[in-house]
Amino acid sequence: MSKTELKVKSIRNGTVIDHIKKNRALNILSMLNLPDDETSIMVAINVESPDMERKDIIKIEGRELSQEEVDKLVLLAPKATVNIIRDYEIVKKSQLKLNDDIHDVVKCSNPNCITNSNEPIENIFHVESKEPILLKCRYCERNMDYDDIESQF
Repeated sequence: MSKTELKVKSIRNGTVIDHIKKNRALNILSMLNLPDDETSIMVAINVESPDMERKDIIKIEGRELSQEEVDKLVLLAPKATVNIIRDYEIVKKSQLKLNDDIHDVVKCSNPNCITNSNEPIENIFHVESKEPILLKCRYCERNMDYDDIESQF
């Protein structure tokens, strides 16, 4: 290792979220309700990357993401890679994939949308654009961008 490299400790068990668009790690930590009093976290923000020019990385010790958390994560970091670590080894590596339709992950930002009434209606959005992310409500056709989505987490 050269003097210009920074060595970050490996985690024994947990999750590594890599290839996050630069300066978005703190939004993701907020969505995951981290930091807390029990979880060790390592965060690298705006670091050089041969693939992305600059990126963020999050290492979460002792915790694997739930499917609900992954469903939210793909909206905040659609190009991220999620690595599950057990005994210091990567046992599962997943490239996140943003589906064409999103079901019950976020709510429509239009207060007059039928999904925000007392009716039991599923929130469904069509992905109009993956980069930058843009969702369209199936019912009222309201567009939601990254800031609208991030504000719900």
